[in-house]
Amino acid sequence: MIAAMENIEESSSPLRIAPTVRALSSALRAKLVYAHDSGRRDSERMLPDPEKEKLWFKESNARNLRTRDFLSPSTMLNTLYADGQVPPAVMSRILSVQGLGVLPMAGGEVMDEGLRVRVDRAAAFRAVLDGGATEYLTPSAQRQGCVVLNCPALHPKPEPPTPDSLTLGHLRTILLADHMGALLKGQGFTVSLCPLLPEDSSIVKFLRTLGIDWPTFPAYWTNEEREAKIQEALDNSTYREREIERDRRMSGGPGRKKADKSENEGAVRINLKRVFQEEGLQGYDPSLGTCTVHRDSVSHLAQLDLATADCTVAMATALHVTSCQDEFRQQQIAMLWRASGATHRQRHLVCGPVKTPSSQLSSAQYLQLRRGQMKEASEMKYGDQVEGQTWDDIIRVMSSATIRFELLATVHTSPVTLDVQREGGVSTKGPRGGVFVMYNCARLHTLFDSYDRGVEKGLYPEIPDVSELDFSALKEEGEWLLLFNYLIPFSELLDQSGQVLDCERGGARVNLKTEQVSICRFLVSLSKDFSSYYNRVHVLGEPLPHLFNQMFCRLHLLRALRELYHSALETLNLPPIRQL
Repeated sequence: MIAAMENIEESSSPLRIAPTVRALSSALRAKLVYAHDSGRRDSERMLPDPEKEKLWFKESNARNLRTRDFLSPSTMLNTLYADGQVPPAVMSRILSVQGLGVLPMAGGEVMDEGLRVRVDRAAAFRAVLDGGATEYLTPSAQRQGCVVLNCPALHPKPEPPTPDSLTLGHLRTILLADHMGALLKGQGFTVSLCPLLPEDSSIVKFLRTLGIDWPTFPAYWTNEEREAKIQEALDNSTYREREIERDRRMSGGPGRKKADKSENEGAVRINLKRVFQEEGLQGYDPSLGTCTVHRDSVSHLAQLDLATADCTVAMATALHVTSCQDEFRQQQIAMLWRASGATHRQRHLVCGPVKTPSSQLSSAQYLQLRRGQMKEASEMKYGDQVEGQTWDDIIRVMSSATIRFELLATVHTSPVTLDVQREGGVSTKGPRGGVFVMYNCARLHTLFDSYDRGVEKGLYPEIPDVSELDFSALKEEGEWLLLFNYLIPFSELLDQSGQVLDCERGGARVNLKTEQVSICRFLVSLSKDFSSYYNRVHVLGEPLPHLFNQMFCRLHLLRALRELYHSALETLNLPPIRQL
C-alpha cells in the first residue's frame, strides 16, 4: 500500500487504463524467450506483435472483478513462456509497474485462465477521488483544428425543412451532428454547425424544444454574394462539361418548349467523376458521373463556404452527417464544392434508416407522441404534483432524453426500429433508455440533498478531505466497479470521439466506433450498475462516529459519480434532472 502510494505521488498524471495496459505489456514482454520443444533442442520463440495481439485485457464483468482487474490469457502466456510459466523476475516487474497514469498493482497469480493481477484499490480510490475527480471528467488532452458539422437534412431542397416535413432519419442525423459538436468542442476543436437557419422558423423552435441550439440568421440577411461567387467558380471550373452543354442545347428541335430551352441554356454541368479521380479522392461512388448545378446546390455550397470562412487554420474538416438515403446526393455536393475550388478535407458520417413498422410519423408527431407518453407516465407515478412550469420543464427534458437515447444508442450505421404504438408508455424505471438514466442522476441529487439536511440538523459532520479517509473501507464490489468501469475510463472515452477526424484510410466515409464511443450506451450501463449498488447499499447510515469513515468514502465516490453524469449528459446537451 505504501509503495503504491509513493508511485502515485511521483506522478501528477491521472490514472488511465491505456497506459496501464501498455506498462503491463512491457513488463510481460522480452525480446526473445528460450523454450524447450519436446524431443528437440532448445529453440528461440519469437514474441507476438503487441500491435496485432493484445497481451492484457481489462476486466469489466462484476463477477470477474472479484478476483482480478487485468488478465493475460493462458494462450498468450504459452506463446511467451515455456509451459506458460511466468518467471519470478517477470512477475516482480509486473507487480511494480510505474509510469504516468499507471494504476498501482497489489498482487498477481497464474491460474488456469491466465495471469491475473489486481489493482491496489484503496490507493486507486484515493488517487482518483482526490480533488473531486475533475481530471477524469474531461478529455485527457486538448486538440486544435476547425470542424464544420454539415447537416444536409437542414438545407433547403428547395424549400426549408419544417418539423412536419422532417423525417425520423433526418432527425437522427441532426441529433448526431449536435452530439458530435459537443464532443469535439470539449476536445478543443473550433466547431461550426451548417447551415444557418432562419431565426423565427418553425424548425428552429422545434430544435430548441429538443435542446438543440442551432445557429440562425435574421430575416434581413442573405447569402447572395457568396452564392454568386460559388456560381462563378463553377462556371469557370476546369471540370465543367462545356461540350455536353453545347450538344444538349443543339439537340432540341424547333418545336422545343421555351421553358426547356431556357433551362438547358442556363445549365452548368460538372464532371464529378473527373474531380475525385484527378484529385485522388478515395471512396466516392464511381457512378457519380456528370451533375447539373441547381440553385439549391449553389445555396448549399455557399453555406459551407460561410461556415469555413472564420477558420483559423488553412484547412478545415467538413463532416457531412447524412442519412443513407441522402448519401449519394451529399457526395455530389462534396464534389461540386471541390470543383468550385474548395480544398478543405471532407468526410461523410452516414446514418442508417429509422424504421417505424406500425406507422409513419414525422419528427413533429414523434416528439408529440413521446411528450404525451412522458406526461402520462409522470402523472401515473406522481399524481396531482405534475403541474406548473417546473414539471413542464422536466417533461420536456425527459422527452428529449428519450428521443436522443432511442436514436443515438444504436451504432450509427445500423437501422433503428422504434416502437411508436400510441397505447404504449414510457417507463420511469426500465433499465434502458434516457428516462432510466435521468432518473438515476436525480437519485444522486436526492441523496446529497438528504445528506445536506442531515448536516443542517447536526446529524452528520461536513465531508472531510480525501486525505483524512481510509478508502480500504470500500469493499462492496459495486464501488470498485463504478470507479474502474466508469470514472477512470471516461476521459479516454471522450478522447476517442476525435478519432473520427484522424481516419485517413477507407475513403470518404468515416465510422464511429459506437460500441466504444457511445455516450448513450455508457450512461445506460452506468445507470444499471449504479442502480444495483444503490438498491443494495444504505449510503447514509446511522449518525455514529465509527461509521462515518465508510460513509464519507462512499459520498466522495458518489459525488464524483454525480459529476460524471453531468459531464456525460452535457455532451448530449441534456441538463440533469435534480428532482423526481
